[in-house]
Formats: sequence, structure tokens, C-alpha cells
Amino acid sequence: MDYLRYYIPMLVQIAAYAGFYVGGNGVFVGIASLPLLGLIDSVLPNDMQTRKMKPGFVADLPVWISTIMAVGLYFMAARWFAGAENATPIQIAGAILSCAWMSVVPLVPAAHELYHQRGKLRRFVGQYSQVCYLDCTREIAHVTGHHLDVATVLDSDTAKRGTSLYAFTPKAVVQSTRDAWRMESDNLEKQGHGRWSIRHRLWKAILAQIIMQSIVFQIGGWPAVALVLAGMVGARFWVESFNYFQHYGLIRAEGGAISRRHVWNHFKPLSRIMGFEITNHADHHTDSFARFHELRPDRQWIPMPSVFVCFFSALIPPLWHNLIIKPALKRWDNELATPEEREMAMAQNKAAGWPDWFGEKAEVGVVVTA
Repeated sequence: MDYLRYYIPMLVQIAAYAGFYVGGNGVFVGIASLPLLGLIDSVLPNDMQTRKMKPGFVADLPVWISTIMAVGLYFMAARWFAGAENATPIQIAGAILSCAWMSVVPLVPAAHELYHQRGKLRRFVGQYSQVCYLDCTREIAHVTGHHLDVATVLDSDTAKRGTSLYAFTPKAVVQSTRDAWRMESDNLEKQGHGRWSIRHRLWKAILAQIIMQSIVFQIGGWPAVALVLAGMVGARFWVESFNYFQHYGLIRAEGGAISRRHVWNHFKPLSRIMGFEITNHADHHTDSFARFHELRPDRQWIPMPSVFVCFFSALIPPLWHNLIIKPALKRWDNELATPEEREMAMAQNKAAGWPDWFGEKAEVGVVVTA
């Protein structure tokens, strides 16, 4: 059963493919999976089990399939649009949203799993499958930036307290892109090359996008290219939004040791499965080479709801702040933070206009665990 559960993302993708094949309102199947998965995940109990799987091809196969199918879905969408003479604006919007959502889940966690592992082919596929959200250089800032700076003020993936999802996302898109390009340029300069030489990964990313759009153009012409690019742009912003839930408000002094307490975990079954354990987060930040099925749930966690619930609640900032994240951070500050981290948290709370809850015990039952 541990092996089979990770084929659920592929089944969701197959449903999205079928929706584009059928056409009409079938193009909404992909985006319709978001509220459906969220509803199911929210009512299921937390899954605290460690997987019993052996590393190897059988364990990795659903990751590879989901990665490849995410890229192929854009070609399926182009095929649909090429033959959809009577597509309504609402159906076009549904197609764009379906492509964007399928580029976030399951592609982001699947690509993330591949580029974090050793092996040239794994990393190549993980890196360039990110063409689906216009960011084939993403893992540079993620691996050599975020994993070193997590929960510090240097980390663009960690939202400061009081920040809304709407303020965080565009800033994170810009900052993570700048960080990746700067880090690549710095590395080239250290090797004796020009900062923007032909060796820079940016040029390879642009080439990957040209190849992708050329195939789309052959399938459906410029209208299909416009549809696909719209989905990719939406996916690019959507991708950054999920960092918001996994790191929000956490504090770590620069240079301080990274601990399991410096990330949030989401242990609902579909959160874990659809994310290829990316929401089983603590072990990943203490051992970034660990395979997705090797990650052990952190049993000292502060309860967080389904990642889907976090997403929908963050669309209404007062709901996210008052019902979910403030109670969680109140516990974190008083139960897990070091004295130095507590001082930094006090400053952020004051700047955000939040209550001074230090020294208080968190109210039992306040944190939403649905």
C-alpha cells in the first residue's frame, strides 16, 4: 500500500488529460481537483506513519511519471485549443487554471524530489520540467539559498509575520529569481567566467522555453502558445504561494543551527501523498538528500491543518492569521523558540501589530487541525 498510494497524483493527472480530451467543460477537471482534494484531506485524520519502502526504481516511478505527465498536459491543452472553435471565455479560463494547478501539484514536489537527489539524469529532468512554471533555474536558489537561510531574514521563502499571501507572492517571485541568477553568476565568476557568459543557466532555461513553445506552436499555433503561457504564468505565482504555508513567521538567527522546529509540517494523508512528502517537512531540512519515502513525521510538531485548508484560508488573510497561524506561532514562541529567537519574534509581532503573547500558554484547541 505504501508504494501504491503515490500513484494517486498520476490518477488526478489522468483525469485532467481526459478532461482536455473530452473538451467542453471537461477542461475544468484539473482545477476541480483542488477543492475536491482539499475537502477530502480536511476530514481525514493525520497520517503519522513512516513509509516502509525500499529506495530504487519502484519507489521512484510515480515521481518520474508525474513529472513527465505534467509537461505533457500542456501539449494536451494545446491540442484541445487547436480544435476548440467554439470554446467560451469561461472554458479558456478553466483550461488555464487546470494547467496552472497541475503544474503546482503534483509537478512542484515531483521535480523537487528529482533535483534534490544525486544523479545527472534526475537533476536534469527535475530542473527542466520546471519549464512548466517558467523557472528552470529555481533549484539554484532553493538548494543553495533557501536550505541554508530557512527561517532567517535572508530567506525569501519565509514570510514575515503580518504579511498577507497577496503581498508575499509577487515579492517572492522576484526575489527568488534574482537570487538564483545572482548565485549562478557568482559561481561562474569564481570559475573564471563572465557573470553572464553562455554557461549561465538562464540561457539554457530560455532555450528550454523556446523548445517547449515551439512544440506547442506546431500543435496549435499562436493561440495555443498564448493559452500555455497564461497557464505557466499563473503557475509561477501559485508555486511561490505554497512556501507561504510551510515557513510562515518562523524565526532563526543567521548562522544558527537548522532544527526540525524551523519548518511547519502538514500531515494530512493527501497533503503528504499529493506533495510526495514535501509537507512532511522537518526531515527534509535536516537531510535534503533523504528520499521522499524516507522522511519521518515529526511527532513533536505543532498541529497544522491540511495544506489545502491553509491555501484556502490564506485567501482571506484575517481567517489565516487569526484561526490558524497566530495560535501556532504563539505556541512556537513560548514552547520552542530560543531566547534569541524569542526576542526576534517579539520585534516581528510588534511590527505586525500582533499581541504580546510571550510567557502565555497557548489556548488548548485553538489551532485548527481539520
